Amino acid sequence: WRATSKSPPPPSASTPSWLRVASKSKKMPSKSESCAVLTAAGSGSRLCCEGPKALVELSGRPLVWWAARGLRAGGVGAIVVTAPASSIEEFRSALSDIDDLTVVAGSDRSRQESVALGLAALGRCEADTVVLVHDAARPLTPPQVTARVIDAVRGGAGAVIPVLPVTDTLKTVDAAGVVVGTPRRSDMVAVQTPQGFRWDVLIRAHEEGASLGADEARAATDDAGLVEAIGGTVHTVAGDERSMKVTRPLDLALAQILVAEETSA
Repeated sequence: WRATSKSPPPPSASTPSWLRVASKSKKMPSKSESCAVLTAAGSGSRLCCEGPKALVELSGRPLVWWAARGLRAGGVGAIVVTAPASSIEEFRSALSDIDDLTVVAGSDRSRQESVALGLAALGRCEADTVVLVHDAARPLTPPQVTARVIDAVRGGAGAVIPVLPVTDTLKTVDAAGVVVGTPRRSDMVAVQTPQGFRWDVLIRAHEEGASLGADEARAATDDAGLVEAIGGTVHTVAGDERSMKVTRPLDLALAQILVAEETSA
């Protein structure tokens, strides 16, 4: 697979109906209503692609475009995309038809640091502003999931994550690969993005966990984990199977099938 940096074509019938949003000329929600950091600084090594993974095409559009459009369709206003420092202009070109969107350099050390850089680019928001953190590697997250997360934060939750039931049996193993336990499947959930937070909750979590971000091995794998670390309560809402993470070539092939099915329906 090859990443793309060409300018995107205008929206068309090839875009699934649940990801179509208003044209650039329409006023979108302001940052005071909701905002988001969209992480897109990862490499595409496991996807076997050249260049940043978020620029890999899915049905003629880069993954990051699909993710940004999905956030906007779900009610998000300002969006900050964290991209590889060497590819800023490519990302700006790929996202040129989405307004109220800023592309900044992410971190090459950890996702956690990239999110912190994105939050800094958003500027200072009111304490109760809803801020989402989403991965460009989840390009087909339905807007309904985003809306559920936003509504739950507005309803009083400080941190909210979309989840799905676990269907596989899970095992814990030791350093030698020997099974040491089998957690109950009913106690486990698979976590997705976008994750939503009150602004003051997420900023405090990142400030107190900042020292972890310099090392990917120690950094938080998601922002809810940082909130948990400061004693915060993390609530859940229903996720969606279409919010699959595109990590390997098979994932991209499945995403292509989903887009084809949606556009032909």
